[in-house]
Amino acid sequence: MVSAVMDKQAYGDVEKAQVPSRFSLTRIDRRFLALALVVLLAVRLAAMFWVPLTDSTEARYAEIARKMLETGDWITPQFDYGVPFWGKPPLHTWLSALGMKVFGVGAFGARILILATTILVLGLVFAWVQRHQDRDQALLSTVVLASSVLFFGSAAFVMTDMVMVLGTTVSMVAFYNCATDPQARRLWGHLFFVGIAIGLLAKGPVALVLTVLPIMGWLFAGRRWRYYRVLPWRSGLLLALVLTLPWYIAAEIKTPGFLRYFLVGEHFERFVVSGWTGDLYGTGHARAKGMIWPYALAAFLPWTLFAMALLLRPSALRHSLARDDHGWLQYLALWSLSAPVLFTPAANILTAYALPSMPAAAVALVTVWARTWGPPGRWARCLAAASIIGVAGLSLVIAVLAVARPQSLKPKTERDLVAAAHQIDPAIQLHYWGVRSYSAEFYTGGQVEFTTDPERINALADNDRPDAVAVPLNSLEELSPLLASDFFQVGQYGRRVLFSENGASEIAK
Repeated sequence: MVSAVMDKQAYGDVEKAQVPSRFSLTRIDRRFLALALVVLLAVRLAAMFWVPLTDSTEARYAEIARKMLETGDWITPQFDYGVPFWGKPPLHTWLSALGMKVFGVGAFGARILILATTILVLGLVFAWVQRHQDRDQALLSTVVLASSVLFFGSAAFVMTDMVMVLGTTVSMVAFYNCATDPQARRLWGHLFFVGIAIGLLAKGPVALVLTVLPIMGWLFAGRRWRYYRVLPWRSGLLLALVLTLPWYIAAEIKTPGFLRYFLVGEHFERFVVSGWTGDLYGTGHARAKGMIWPYALAAFLPWTLFAMALLLRPSALRHSLARDDHGWLQYLALWSLSAPVLFTPAANILTAYALPSMPAAAVALVTVWARTWGPPGRWARCLAAASIIGVAGLSLVIAVLAVARPQSLKPKTERDLVAAAHQIDPAIQLHYWGVRSYSAEFYTGGQVEFTTDPERINALADNDRPDAVAVPLNSLEELSPLLASDFFQVGQYGRRVLFSENGASEIAK
């Protein structure tokens, strides 16, 4: 009896976030939205097959995963053979490597399990909104999130961010469910720590900050600080440590220095030092402080325009925000703002840094729209449909062009050049003049050499093997005299011109 009373007191003001709403969808609306999800998935699958891996981000992470699969080293991701990649934890690399092990080495295999994490995020958002609002808002929120340009583009992109978003979304959903449903507290409480572990293995401590920041704000802003005890701290922390610590310890033992570089360099110096020069794997992305805000607004297109439309009814907007039963809107707002606020003072940022806030932004937009405008009218339906079709249509056009007219997109990829070289001779040795290309490494299976030494180019004609040289357009005038006597020009592929050794096929024989 005493326990029941305490639970009632502890959860009295956040039992359920269900608020009567005038919002409802017609049967046609529901069918259209369900079809939209199917079409968006189909387009994303087509792009996974047709759009090549591009330099430098996606090709770099895919090549690291390919090396993991080739070498069998599942502890330390490798930036180059024998060179550890300390920049990120390995969860996304494990997924890409596992995908290539099952589906074969290629763009589809590298991307498929990243897409699976995206589908899990969407399913989690749908189930959460349906639990606390209604099925119509859940369906619309899911479509809004799926068709946001950054989320859709990242849905199968080989990188860390979407896997981290799965972790932060699991934790944020789990904590709210834990706080609002005492009877399911044990399940959701442990899932909160599972989400923390996913984030720590996907991107590191930044995932923990992106989770704790909005939750702490919600607890203190609404004087809900007592809800910290809803979590099973002892068993939950133990679960998170069991899931994460073994890899962190093994990584440090295998390559000493990892923890210092990763925790200090990647999580402090990268963000506070403009143009950070300590990056072992590239350069810092220097941007003006505060640029995360325009990035976030652009990332949420086309739905940013719908959010702005809420300002056309200021009185209704104030009224809907004022009746924030059970802290639902406040929770969504703090979650939506967590990434932009955290990265506002950052000196090195990418657009993808806004991704962890997008699930909450989609749900918040639909919730506020439902309370401010009520059922979607004719114009709202038409504009929303046009937005969804526009995102899917534009993506499909890009995917088709990647197959039919790849040069029209001017992609930063070496897929077609490598294919042209291998068509001359499958055993041809490819050499790149200039900077490293990760897509060239991926599409050659690591069998490519990079050089800026003219003597190495001169020596190719005497090595008794077929060779090809890829020359950047801006170096063509410099390299042409070196290649003129022993190589012929095959053609231009994107940013480079391919030269093949005279009689390459005969040399191979």
